Amino acid sequence: MVASLRRFLENEVAQQRLKIIKFYEKYGEEATKEAFGVDRKLISKWRKRLKENGGRLEALVPHSTRPKRTRKSEIPFDIIDFIRKLRERYPRLGKEKIKPLLDEYCKDRGLKTVSEATIGNIIKRHNFFFQKSGRIYHDPNSKWAKNSKDRQKRTKVKYPPRHGELGHIVSDTVERITDGIKDYFYSAIDATGKFALTLNYKRLNSRNMKDFYERFKSVYPCEIKVWQSDNGSENLGEFDKVLKKDGIPHLFSYPRCPKINAHIERYNRTIQEEFIDNHVDIIHDKRLFHQQLADYLIFYNTKRIHKSLNKKTPIQFIIEKAYYKGVS
Repeated sequence: MVASLRRFLENEVAQQRLKIIKFYEKYGEEATKEAFGVDRKLISKWRKRLKENGGRLEALVPHSTRPKRTRKSEIPFDIIDFIRKLRERYPRLGKEKIKPLLDEYCKDRGLKTVSEATIGNIIKRHNFFFQKSGRIYHDPNSKWAKNSKDRQKRTKVKYPPRHGELGHIVSDTVERITDGIKDYFYSAIDATGKFALTLNYKRLNSRNMKDFYERFKSVYPCEIKVWQSDNGSENLGEFDKVLKKDGIPHLFSYPRCPKINAHIERYNRTIQEEFIDNHVDIIHDKRLFHQQLADYLIFYNTKRIHKSLNKKTPIQFIIEKAYYKGVS
């Protein structure tokens, strides 16, 4: 039926063109152009095609405008395959963050790298979209968000710390329920250097927060100067005591003011979208899940660039700051 409909439509066009030719032969170019908007050159082409095909009406059926020779992609398969594998492992990784990783890959193999725009085109052309369905966040520019009176709160706390200062750590915990089972993710991030750590615990308490702090301190490459958290009970008790023992000031944010903890709130979204949502199928296999989480954190801190760090990784940024500023 579709093929028959197409032939009908094509014949309709051919009949209209034949009608214009006859009108032209009877009334001339000026009247034809005024009536149909067709000039003599185009009509001459149609008459020539009719003559060459023995006057058959099919000669006036529109031809395909597709070029006989089309451009073929000259991008090596190795590059396309590298982007595919990277997107499969890190579905939320965009073209800007893929670019330096691809440059390093091409350099090691003697390949000519491609631009960010080309990487974006490869992702779209080959449909390299592998993220699993998860929470959908609202658009902050939407009319609903702009009209919401509850979103106009401001705080008098001066934050973040002095520009360029390392060692101001912000922490938070997130609860995740999967198949009726609760998991808690303890996270902390350097507000300036973006070095971050996330660990998975089964309970939310100050003892686990203390354990998380000790583990963070063992991998964080700088001196912890300030620790900022919300007012949850896990941030008191044993954890608060160990901070006092280590001489680290403990700052608390105002209740119900997540803007004060903007850095950790943004990191929580990143860790959820880029890792947790894509590994929820193995979240109950703790050994495998923790191993995959460790691999992602190494990638996040050493390979994944950040716009806020002028497209450097957290480790690159911290090393440069330590070298130029003498930060320990």
